[in-house]
Amino acid sequence: MAAAPAGRQGRCSGRARARAGAQKSTAQAGGPEAQAQRQPTRAAGRLAFRGYRCLGARVVGLAGSIIETRRPERKRVRGPRPGRGAGSAAGRRRPCLVYQIFLSLGPADVLAAGLVCRQWQAVSRDEFLWREQFYRYYQVARDVPRHPAATSWYEEFRRLYDMVPCVEVQTLREHTDQVLHLSFSHSGYQFASCSKDCTVKIWNNDLTISLVHSADMRPYNWSYTQFSQFNRDDSLLLASGVFLGPHNSSSGEIAVISLDTFALLSRVRNKPYDVFGCWLTETSLISGNLHRIGDITSCSVLWLNNAFQDVESENVNVVKRLFKIQNLNASTIRTVMVADCSRFDSPDLLLDAGAPGMPPRRVFDLGSGGEDEVAGPAPAPVRGKEGLRRLLDGLLDGRAQSQLSERALETKVAELLAQGRTKPPERSTADARSKLLIFTTGCLTYSPHQIGIKQILPHQMTTAGPVLGEGRGSDAFFDALDHVIDVHGHIIGMGLSPDNRYLYVNSRAWPSGSVVADPMQPPPIAEEIDLLVFDLKTMQEVKRALRAHRAYTPNDECFFIFLDVSRDFVASGAEDRHGYIWDRHYNICLAKLQHQDVVNSVVFSPQEQELLLTASDDATIKAWRSPRTVRVHQAPRPRPSPFFSWFASQRR
Repeated sequence: MAAAPAGRQGRCSGRARARAGAQKSTAQAGGPEAQAQRQPTRAAGRLAFRGYRCLGARVVGLAGSIIETRRPERKRVRGPRPGRGAGSAAGRRRPCLVYQIFLSLGPADVLAAGLVCRQWQAVSRDEFLWREQFYRYYQVARDVPRHPAATSWYEEFRRLYDMVPCVEVQTLREHTDQVLHLSFSHSGYQFASCSKDCTVKIWNNDLTISLVHSADMRPYNWSYTQFSQFNRDDSLLLASGVFLGPHNSSSGEIAVISLDTFALLSRVRNKPYDVFGCWLTETSLISGNLHRIGDITSCSVLWLNNAFQDVESENVNVVKRLFKIQNLNASTIRTVMVADCSRFDSPDLLLDAGAPGMPPRRVFDLGSGGEDEVAGPAPAPVRGKEGLRRLLDGLLDGRAQSQLSERALETKVAELLAQGRTKPPERSTADARSKLLIFTTGCLTYSPHQIGIKQILPHQMTTAGPVLGEGRGSDAFFDALDHVIDVHGHIIGMGLSPDNRYLYVNSRAWPSGSVVADPMQPPPIAEEIDLLVFDLKTMQEVKRALRAHRAYTPNDECFFIFLDVSRDFVASGAEDRHGYIWDRHYNICLAKLQHQDVVNSVVFSPQEQELLLTASDDATIKAWRSPRTVRVHQAPRPRPSPFFSWFASQRR
């Protein structure tokens, strides 16, 4: 009961000081210009005062409830003054009444109450108070530490509340059909978009986004454009598309466009079309080709192509085979991308390893003379070469009958033939100049359920060497993968962190314990999308899967949903007509960005993570900025003083 008058006294003294300060500022007002400058402050003060009356009533109610709970206490103990020694051991042992009230308020009320008086302002900035607000508001597990780059809990709360790009600022409607992909230049000054209207559009990323160029690819027999990527110095644009043809056609093409003249420099065949293609160096790109060997057996060849093929001599290599990889059970290589290993030791954000209770992921090291399993059960061993050969001889002679189906027998024969024709990975010492080739693949069904990783050494990053055709003696060999990650589900998206160390994967999981009996009939997939995270340096899964977004198409109609990663955030599209943003450190969903149809692609500006673009089947591109950035851009510019205005007019 003794603490109540102190609270009333603090509130009354705060109002008295506010009235006295207002009278003093009015007396000191020099003239009309000075009063005009103070007018916004007075209006804000009146609004704040009205809010304080409502807030004061709420604080009195909270104080009354706290006093009622403390009524049985007969002994009066004087506690520390509010706000003094904030976060100290004494303050934490016995918090004052005002502090207890502030713990019961929401973040906005805490900030508003801090404007009443100095005493409350000191309490409203208490570090322990904002730690409690952070964990309660964002529902983060208490064992998750603060972001390593954060300076205080208040600033960390403000970062997640005020710096997430969730405010729609512009809608672009220049496309006439579904927008499938977006990509930013490395400088952040431009971005490109691909669409079902068969155009590649290049935009200027100013305060107001504007269209610079639109390339129509229909004269080249394209059906639509699906992917684009800027090279490292932003002088060339790689655009990938799909050829016109039958419904089940898998052929595509890659075009290289100059960003200086917007001229088409070269075109490269790409099969299947969802290899997409990517840059390896500033002037060389990776494409794919597919060769059928049997009904469900094939091999994928990845080619290194020079971007300036039309100006090269016929005696100089403009294309060179990079890798040749065997495909089993109707699987193929798709979605190639390149990770630079040079920044693995200095990541922007070091993520912790997964929790002990995480479900294991099957990650295999295939280049150490055997499968070195990191997590999960080992795969079943393949039947020995001699045993399978005897079985085949018996089938040919009619002395034996196989219990295997034709497709299973084809897979066994393909494995037997590849045993002596697979080139082991080239092992070298750790080299920061090396890169990792990453792609989706599989070994059980045509549905992409594995991630293949192959190291690219420095001497492999050039087309220099024998003229094409002189080294065909090596075509008898397949190339073995260095690592394989099995996600036990359908992979529908992949993206790299800006430092290239972490791989984020969108996956729709298979039912637990499911077995693939027929490669042409993969297990059903979940509607929930799991966003998995893998450390490419340790080849281990980190964090827990991020969940919030959903997809509804079945296996045979499933399409790619592009995601993107910034320094602090990760974003993804979804089939539920929303884009999503998560925090990379806390693994919490921060925003849902609404469209009228499926969101196919999202991309952060590489120079400003508070700007995000989303592309949708509703034929629009939306630009989203953080609340902080919106306030900065909408703030009125200060008017020049009369003297400087007169001086500028005289100079003209």
